[in-house]
Amino acid sequence: MMGHRNWIVVADSAYPAQTAEGVRTITTGADQLEVVQAVLKAVDDSPHVRPIIYVDSEMEYVPKKDAPGIEAYRKALDALLQKRGVMAIPHKELIAKLDESAKTFRVLILKTDFTLPYTSVFVELDCGYWGDAQEKRLRKAIGEAAKAAAVKPGKAK
Repeated sequence: MMGHRNWIVVADSAYPAQTAEGVRTITTGADQLEVVQAVLKAVDDSPHVRPIIYVDSEMEYVPKKDAPGIEAYRKALDALLQKRGVMAIPHKELIAKLDESAKTFRVLILKTDFTLPYTSVFVELDCGYWGDAQEKRLRKAIGEAAKAAAVKPGKAK
């Protein structure tokens, strides 16, 4: 059901309940990494979408003395997300992106029981069968066709 421009967030237990109409939150009662793995498998198995993955940039700086287990989590998450081009962005900016997207598109939040800070994983869905290179070629062809139509003799401008 979800497609291009929708979001799926695998959230820790402290993640806020967002109130935008386009946001749906499901409490999973499941392990954070298991839910991330299940979401990525579902997206990977869907030919119509591909994931763009974001994490909170703050996670890298959470001290182990303040959050026992954070180092093991970071290593496990890195192993799970390897070769996926993950982008680290400040948490506030990610929440703002979700708020803006939820005005027009669906956002699914899968809330886990995980209790380490800044560990949510944000998955923006992009088109799986049409990429940036194809879009660039299409836009170029449209521009060239418009330019050619504008210079033909006898055509009204």
